[in-house]
Amino acid sequence: MADGIRVVIVDDHSIFRSGLRSDLDEDVAVVGEAADVTTAIAVVAETRPDVVLLDVHLPGGRGDDATGGEDVIRGSAGVPTRFLALSVSDAAEDVVRVIRAGARGYITKGSSGAEVSRAARAVAEGDAVFSPRLAGFVLDAFGAVAGETAAVDDELDRLSAREQEVMRLIARGYAYKEVASALFISIKTVETHVSAVLRKLQLSSRHELTAWASQRRLL
Repeated sequence: MADGIRVVIVDDHSIFRSGLRSDLDEDVAVVGEAADVTTAIAVVAETRPDVVLLDVHLPGGRGDDATGGEDVIRGSAGVPTRFLALSVSDAAEDVVRVIRAGARGYITKGSSGAEVSRAARAVAEGDAVFSPRLAGFVLDAFGAVAGETAAVDDELDRLSAREQEVMRLIARGYAYKEVASALFISIKTVETHVSAVLRKLQLSSRHELTAWASQRRLL
């Protein structure tokens, strides 16, 4: 588990917590659980996980219009952890609200255990992860990446076929090691391709690459 990550699951449904715990990859260790805002803040402070898998709607919200998830994030200020929202809601206001509070990503509960594990690892590494259909809400709200005027085909023509394969996997939140395994290439080769993709598309980070690909429906 030396290369694994530690997570806390915050959700008010015990069956969902149990199911998620059993579905997560072996390198994702669940070190705590909570069902409400107060308990979640205490568990996060005690366990100091790498990532908190956080439901947006939780009992015990402290604000008049808060859904609970934001209160956990704000109540955990000072704890070196990152938050990945995991909710049945795909409403724009829920997505924007929890991201404004400080979450690094937002995916829906329709995601598989492998997808949640992959997203958690990406968030632990500092990346931002969103379900493809939710990324647009964040882009609209924060203006993360301006729209390109060139046609998508022209932009993709700048990349080789292999670079396009790497680009799509990286934009979906895959770690370098996972891309290397999927494409049967070395991690060093993946790093070289990512550098080339970012340079050719004039982007500066994986976060910008995800936003770029999402805008163009390439995910």
